[in-house]
Amino acid sequence: MKISETHKVPLLEKSIRLQEYGVGIFNTVSTKSSLKKAIKKELILVNRTVASTALFIKGNETIELLESEKEINAKKFIFPLEILFEDDYLAIIYKPSGILVSGNSFATIDNALSQNLQKSLQIDGVRPRPVHRLDYPTSGLLLIGKTKSSIIALNKLFENKTIQKTYHAISIGKMKKAGEINISIDSKNAFTSYEVSNTVTSKRFGYLNLVSLKPKTGRKHQLRKHLLAIGNPILGDKEYYINDLVLKGKGLYLHASSLEFIHPFTKEWIFITKELPSKFNKIFPL
Repeated sequence: MKISETHKVPLLEKSIRLQEYGVGIFNTVSTKSSLKKAIKKELILVNRTVASTALFIKGNETIELLESEKEINAKKFIFPLEILFEDDYLAIIYKPSGILVSGNSFATIDNALSQNLQKSLQIDGVRPRPVHRLDYPTSGLLLIGKTKSSIIALNKLFENKTIQKTYHAISIGKMKKAGEINISIDSKNAFTSYEVSNTVTSKRFGYLNLVSLKPKTGRKHQLRKHLLAIGNPILGDKEYYINDLVLKGKGLYLHASSLEFIHPFTKEWIFITKELPSKFNKIFPL
């Protein structure tokens, strides 16, 4: 069989099971369960010998992945992505609305990353993976990890709330100029601050507001749920809405507009912004 991918193990402080060490080292075998299946199918070689689940990795081994029949016949998801920042550790890409970040579907941002990003040259380089989520109808900036240590470090930054995310939305109804929303979601604390930068009158909706949102927590659908909770749902939201105030056919007016954090490896200050989609500008011209 043909060798699909190769990984050189660096020096290790202590030995570790192959099924633990090997998670993420290959682009096409990115989860623990898929790695285990590949080992059982005898698709993993260590120093040119078929590996077993009992094998321990000590350091300096060459791990090879054989090309499976499924991989030979698999289609690649070709989807050009806009790359706003990239180095050997991480990347920031633009996710258009109307596409999943990850999941069981073929057409996901996750499946398109390897086609768009440069392979990391770091010894723990892995298949690029998103480290947070954006809803299917939400557009904006998505942070990607390209090495094992980067994915761990970026997740830690999110846990410690040291990554600043700003979103922009168009909300319905009269709003205060600024405020804080501290309403639990699924019995968990959830906090969002907001600021209205512009308001226009609307024959159908009364008022439409261009609002910036800064979530301090990361609950599922937090911004959408919070704005509905204060009576100002997001324009185009078909899940969290007030009766008779649903705009159909234009998508959700929610956009992840900026990311701000200290790079966990280079220590440089990263501040990336992405302009609002054109549909925002039709309501609030630049």
